[in-house]
Amino acid sequence: MPEYGYFLSSEEFGPSDLVEQARMAEQAGFQSLWISDHYHPWNDAQGQSPFVWSVIGALSEAVSLPITTAVTCPTVRIHPAVVAQAAATSAVMTEGRFRLGVGSGEALNEHILGDAWPPTHIRLEMLEEAVQVMRKLFTGEEVNHSGPHYTVHNARLYTVPDEPVPIDVSGFGPEATALAARVGDGFVTMAPDESLVEQFRRGGGGTKPVSGGTKVCYGLDRDEAVRTVHRLWSNQLLPGEMGQVLPSPKHFEQLEPLVTEKMISENTVCGDDLDEHVSALAAFADAGFDHVYVNQIGPDQRGFFDFYRTKVLPRLQERSP
Repeated sequence: MPEYGYFLSSEEFGPSDLVEQARMAEQAGFQSLWISDHYHPWNDAQGQSPFVWSVIGALSEAVSLPITTAVTCPTVRIHPAVVAQAAATSAVMTEGRFRLGVGSGEALNEHILGDAWPPTHIRLEMLEEAVQVMRKLFTGEEVNHSGPHYTVHNARLYTVPDEPVPIDVSGFGPEATALAARVGDGFVTMAPDESLVEQFRRGGGGTKPVSGGTKVCYGLDRDEAVRTVHRLWSNQLLPGEMGQVLPSPKHFEQLEPLVTEKMISENTVCGDDLDEHVSALAAFADAGFDHVYVNQIGPDQRGFFDFYRTKVLPRLQERSP
């Protein structure tokens, strides 16, 4: 049976709310935490974007759950040597309960310093080199590196965990999945796609953990829940590469008319139908995932956690062999 965790949304909630949600998640029986790492929200309605490393520091004191970033882009906005220091400190503060999830990023967050936004194949090259740099630094030894994308001189991390920080690599298509299989300590994706899981495992991932996540909107009024998702998270149904190349929240807002409430209703779990919630998470289990994370959209966080504590998580546990 997979491990079920809660997905903290740094785009929709401020730091204090995220810490309180983590406490409620632990009390509800969730076994681990994901937390998103953004500079901007996807749209102004979401309205937040705290610095993830500060929040992780607070989480390390508030809860005992394992924490993974889902995901950090260690290539453009922040140099991988600096991400390595942040990740190593997070692992020390959580007593080894931290994993660094990484991905090739989005222009929305990474273009802010004026750097050019590279095409996909270059971003994946940068990500692979960034992983190499961070792994060298996690040893605690002095690192000198001169590569096609990054230079590191006389860098040493003095605060490091007993074991190197595991690095999970995100992928939504064949190229990124192949990279995850080759260099990752685990694989992250956002759909219960059995073919990607198989590609990861056969491409070198073997028995390394596969993690996935989904968003739901629990509420007693299904129509109201649909409207909440439409207002806050229409962007998740935009097609193609727009999520990777659009540079600002206002550009995502301009495309919101492309996503209708009917599309939300047909593609997002909304309301309080127990079977729908269970089926959405069970789909990841059936596709071979080891960890499944769920995020509650909107303000009814306490109702969500009560619903999952008393109904959804017990039902999922009943499915275990």
